[in-house]
Amino acid sequence: MDKVTVNTFIKMKQKGEKISALTAYDYTMASLMDQAGLDLILIGDSCGNVIAGHDTTIPVTMEEIIYHTRSVRRGVDRAFVVADMPYMSFQESSEKAIHNAGELMQKGRAEAVKLEGGQHITRTVEKITQIGIPVLGHLGLTPQSVYAFGGFKVQGRETKQAEKLKEDALALQEAGAFAIVLEKIPAELAGEITQSLEIPTIGIGAGPQCDGQILVSYDMLGLNEKFNPKFLRKYANLNEVIKTAVDKYSDDVKSGQYPSDEESY
Repeated sequence: MDKVTVNTFIKMKQKGEKISALTAYDYTMASLMDQAGLDLILIGDSCGNVIAGHDTTIPVTMEEIIYHTRSVRRGVDRAFVVADMPYMSFQESSEKAIHNAGELMQKGRAEAVKLEGGQHITRTVEKITQIGIPVLGHLGLTPQSVYAFGGFKVQGRETKQAEKLKEDALALQEAGAFAIVLEKIPAELAGEITQSLEIPTIGIGAGPQCDGQILVSYDMLGLNEKFNPKFLRKYANLNEVIKTAVDKYSDDVKSGQYPSDEESY
């Protein structure tokens, strides 16, 4: 299969083909996803939640994202690899954002970066794209602003907020973003935004009318039995699979059944 590029996503939107995307944080998982034909792999700052155990994504650093991006990139041949720009890596100034985006491309070997925010960051998005770094936008529930939102709440239910999201989406497109993630907003609003744009939208908790969908891989694979938001469909129950396997392994070790003669040199 041909390598996925930013142009691939525009063509997919024009043809009505849906974009499949997931997060990944390591070589092995990324390699499996790439072999399965996934279109886009995001090294999300969600690593702060599912890898490091933080309550929010705010503690995640540039060094951590670079490490995970570098690991993922080694396992990918076809999918398009996007790295999240973590908290305070782009908000302070356009100059700092350009530097950090360059670090993710050069040291992490990302193919694009993702920034959270709307019109207030369009100048930064424009400057990053002007130097040849593709940008994926992110609107709606932007986790780096969780404290400002007062929690992980659905965004865009009020008319004023919905209109602001529509304006933000158009502004990001104008600034040069190649696509926009829409997180946890009403499906009807996501559909309106999707129809208004020439670039694709990728939804997470934003209904079926988006041009693609993304989930956190650990959630989709059912690794956390306690995390069950309305938008999440679990395609496996690896929580039980892993616990059962570890329990069996531990029993075999303690009983002397592992390793066997056949498994010994």
